[in-house]
Amino acid sequence: MTTLDQTLAARYARIALGHVGREYPHKLDHVMEDDADVLSPRTLHPCFFGSYDWHSCVHGWWTLLTLRRRFPEMEEAAQIAALAEQTFTADNLATELAYAQRPASRGFERPYGWGWLLYLHHEAARHGEPWAERIEPLARHFAAAMRDYLAILTYPITVGTHYNTAFALVLAREWAEARDAELLAAIDSWSMQAFADRTDYRGWEPGGDEFLSPALIAALLLSRVMRPERFADWFDAFLPPDRIEEIFTPATVSDRSDGKVAHLDGLNLSRAWCLRTIADALAPHHRADGLRDHADRHLQAALPHVAGDYMGEHWLASFALLALLPSRHP
Repeated sequence: MTTLDQTLAARYARIALGHVGREYPHKLDHVMEDDADVLSPRTLHPCFFGSYDWHSCVHGWWTLLTLRRRFPEMEEAAQIAALAEQTFTADNLATELAYAQRPASRGFERPYGWGWLLYLHHEAARHGEPWAERIEPLARHFAAAMRDYLAILTYPITVGTHYNTAFALVLAREWAEARDAELLAAIDSWSMQAFADRTDYRGWEPGGDEFLSPALIAALLLSRVMRPERFADWFDAFLPPDRIEEIFTPATVSDRSDGKVAHLDGLNLSRAWCLRTIADALAPHHRADGLRDHADRHLQAALPHVAGDYMGEHWLASFALLALLPSRHP
């Protein structure tokens, strides 16, 4: 299995450094109420204007800070720190917060970008720099928004794209564990209500533009919420071994210049992350080794394609990093 060493870390850092400050092309998630709202990405989002869209820039920054922490001796670490200090200023983050607080922004980046922003703040807090303190008001805004959202979300959204509920909650929950007992309780209660009684998964996967497995990301979430012994029983009932063999073979990507089709490289990476993390939660359960074998096959199918066309390159390194880091406290 490929491991994350300094050579690979430096490669991913160079990829992310090449796009977090690249404004165009750009896909805005922006509600305009009048002509005054017709503004450039950099004006609207002075921290997160790069990487094709806001959420990809946020997790591009998570990638950079994670790599800096884990490989502080690599040449790119100093570049990351300098750019972070230039980007995460009080003024820039005040502009980001003001945008998020607009009434028209209630659904802005919900829930995918919210989860990633919380995860970025979680990582920034590990660096001993002022970045986390400056990001925290924005993180607290999205944490409160997440609590409010769960209070009105009657049903989980189980598509394999940005609207998926479980993925955002996996990231938000890790942030909340040491910071927000109310959000943590809301996530755990909602997750149990949404998924704990589900058995014998029969969904058709993958969809043609998915980068998440609806089944596996829900299982990963419950691996964090349930006690280990209960999770093992739940997982056996939810995804029996024959269902794993039936559904989870690496996806084929026909055109990496098409942004939606290129999502399937991310699917292979996120499946690898989920399968390995679930295996760790099950160990020494009898299914763990088989899940790790599936994870390795998915990882090897996707890693050669992290760089190449910008439609994948602006975001895939983050998902490769999820798949390669330790399953807990990366």
